[in-house]
Amino acid sequence: MTRPLPQPLPQPLRIAQVAPVGTAVPPPLSGSIETMTSVLTEGLVARGHHVTLFATADSVTGATLRATFPRGYREDPTMWPWELCELFNVSAAFERAAAFDVIHCQSAYSPMSLAFGRLVPTPVLHTVHHSPTPDEVRQWQRYPEAAFVAVSHDQAARLTGLTLAGIIPHGLDLQRFAFRAQPDDYLLFLGRFTEGKGVVQAIAAARRVGLRLLLAAQENDYYRAVIAPLVDGQAVAYVGEVGHDAKTALLGGARALLYPVQAGEPFGLVLTEAMACGTPVAAFDAGAVREVVDDGVTGGVFASLDALVSGLPRVLALDRGAVRATAVRRFGVERMVDAYVDVYAGLIARRRERA
Repeated sequence: MTRPLPQPLPQPLRIAQVAPVGTAVPPPLSGSIETMTSVLTEGLVARGHHVTLFATADSVTGATLRATFPRGYREDPTMWPWELCELFNVSAAFERAAAFDVIHCQSAYSPMSLAFGRLVPTPVLHTVHHSPTPDEVRQWQRYPEAAFVAVSHDQAARLTGLTLAGIIPHGLDLQRFAFRAQPDDYLLFLGRFTEGKGVVQAIAAARRVGLRLLLAAQENDYYRAVIAPLVDGQAVAYVGEVGHDAKTALLGGARALLYPVQAGEPFGLVLTEAMACGTPVAAFDAGAVREVVDDGVTGGVFASLDALVSGLPRVLALDRGAVRATAVRRFGVERMVDAYVDVYAGLIARRRERA
């Protein structure tokens, strides 16, 4: 019996992008998950795909926006419990599953969308944006057929027993990151104030090399208890949480970004954002850092604080033009969009074969 020819994949694709609902897409201030969801969504729209974004009503997008909530629970404390708000937003996408060729869920904490995948014929893709613990992965293994994308090889190694559809590093809309050939005279720490981010180590490194350090992040209990006593407004200055324009100005003006993380992360978006401005990075060798930073080209990767301090002059001497060029080559949005479209097409084709 002759096997029928496979049906051509639909073009353009009808894609549901499900964002977290902690804040708007893109975020007015910090929020790497919302930022990446926005970059991918707008990149898909620019390719002519029909994208529906499930996010808060104050989101700004070229896609069709479906909003369950007017704003996010970071701004509205009455949205409690937050897990239920996330669940309602995920449900809104799956209730309309027949309208899409693929549903892509961006998970803020855990992939709540897993439980819905067996209820609809539409293929589903899950992206998690943290380094999961073994206990978390064991829970997710209840759905071994669910398709995941990892944002780095480091993260992929943690997704044992799961179906990995691809490894796709984050991309940037590089037009939104201006190159700065001549920086100002300061170092920068930009990230959450947590012990794992290594802000104490960043302060120690800056003081040892005698350079001013600016801290940019949202104030929290850790900042007030641990970091504020170390801030003198001169050698170490706190500039607050910043939006995109202020962030790129800070990144471009820095001689280097300090990233002495104590706990490995699955990617490190701020590393690519700094490099897109031409700013090299000095980072600890943890998580996916070596996948993002080209040691000796876009920054330095170090095993200890002493090594970072002694190696920082070499980082500051790197060619900022080469840093920017490498970021353009490796982390442009087009590469990310191409990779996700390939994954979407593969999921759709496999689902049709099984059907």
